[in-house]
Amino acid sequence: MRRRLVIAAGILLALLGVALSAGGAYAYFWDNSRADVIAPGVVVAGVDVGGLDEAQAQARLRERVVGALEQPVRLTYGAHSFVVGPDQAGLRVDLDRMLAIALTESRRGGLAARFLRHLEGRRVHVSVPLEAGVSPASLGRVADDVAAVVDLPAHSASVVPTSTALRIVPDRYGVAVRREALETALARAVLDRDGPRTLAVPTRPVRPRWTTETLRKRYPAYLLVDRGAYKLRLFRDLKLAKTYSIAVGRAGLETPAGLYRIDDKQVNPSWHVPNSAWAGSLAGRIIPPGPADPIKARWMGFWNGAGIHGTDETWSIGHSASHGCIRMLIPDVIQLYSLVPLNTPIYVG
Repeated sequence: MRRRLVIAAGILLALLGVALSAGGAYAYFWDNSRADVIAPGVVVAGVDVGGLDEAQAQARLRERVVGALEQPVRLTYGAHSFVVGPDQAGLRVDLDRMLAIALTESRRGGLAARFLRHLEGRRVHVSVPLEAGVSPASLGRVADDVAAVVDLPAHSASVVPTSTALRIVPDRYGVAVRREALETALARAVLDRDGPRTLAVPTRPVRPRWTTETLRKRYPAYLLVDRGAYKLRLFRDLKLAKTYSIAVGRAGLETPAGLYRIDDKQVNPSWHVPNSAWAGSLAGRIIPPGPADPIKARWMGFWNGAGIHGTDETWSIGHSASHGCIRMLIPDVIQLYSLVPLNTPIYVG
């Protein structure tokens, strides 16, 4: 009787061993056949790929992720529109890396753990983030192209003189693309398949150096010479402050026309006689202040020996009588001298 029980037990153990061996073999072959199958519950870049093999998962990701990311982004500024494709942005989507991570997570644990999870129908609950990027150099080139169209330089306010008046050209603000902000927004838009694909180009205003309001500080004084009317006008803060009667150069020795600046100021100056034929024996000499010096009281030079000075030949005022300089009555030139700093613009028309 005891021998029979021993034999029966041996048979049962043998049968159990065979069963276990068969089960192990089944589990092994089952697991081996699913080496490239992603476990249920795995999500890649927001797309459920659980239960798919690697090729199927790649096809799904190309359709739902890559296809969406490759849609162009449109940049707008006023009437301008710029279309940025994936190649222009330097888009790269690493499907192989994402799927490799998904497969690695699917096969975590030993064979028994995976097989038991399969039998129990459990999910792994793994989310693989998007592995994608854009090229900073490519985004920089896009920003350069946009800026080449959108950027508008500022123009400072300016003064256009005539012999009788000053015309103010108003300032104009410019605009510049905020390149860093544009590149950041563009990168974000390219890599967000569910976000907006149209962006406004970020810009900033560009302030001119001189505005209409600040131009007066640039020109505290301005002189206009009207040779035809024998008038010199003084503008203070770009407003007419005083008009003086003057004499100008005679025929052949005309006061030079053009725009200059007062570059020399002297009180009771000596006369440096030009080396010109009209100077006769005085040519090249220096005549000190006194009766023989025709440059009276004040001197304001502006070009190659030409300048503004006082004269005691009062009869010449209102005529073309000088050797190229601008003559003024002595009280007038003293007054003007105190109101005109160095570098004051003078326009002779």
